[in-house]
Amino acid sequence: MVAKTRVAQCACGGISATAEGEPDLVVLCNCIACQRRTGSPFGVGAYYKRAVVALTGVSKTFVRKVEGSDRIVTNHFCPDCGGTVYWTLDLRPQHIGIGVGSFGDPAFSPPMRSVWTESKHEWITLPDHMPAFPRAAS
Repeated sequence: MVAKTRVAQCACGGISATAEGEPDLVVLCNCIACQRRTGSPFGVGAYYKRAVVALTGVSKTFVRKVEGSDRIVTNHFCPDCGGTVYWTLDLRPQHIGIGVGSFGDPAFSPPMRSVWTESKHEWITLPDHMPAFPRAAS
């Protein structure tokens, strides 16, 4: 079987992340920082091992602490259109997180878990089978 190649990019195409195969993890995050990063009530990230991701373009970074901890998240965004395509985090140093919406693929794998549900908007209903954590999950 041939591994699927997916390309995520910002709105103007200035930065991209090309990933080979399936992600190790897909997470729906309800934290306030992801809400502010995306402008929506949550963010959805696909986590790939660094070895299977090729990054192109020049990005700017925004470094922040994870809510309630000393862990760091480094968001990489396009200096022209402002879109955040990928990020790295202390919790998963062997991975790169890529915004699922940046792939532009409505058939992308659904989230495997939801985190920071303590910040979830009340009108959002998660599937019964999806593991959900009030804060971050390792």
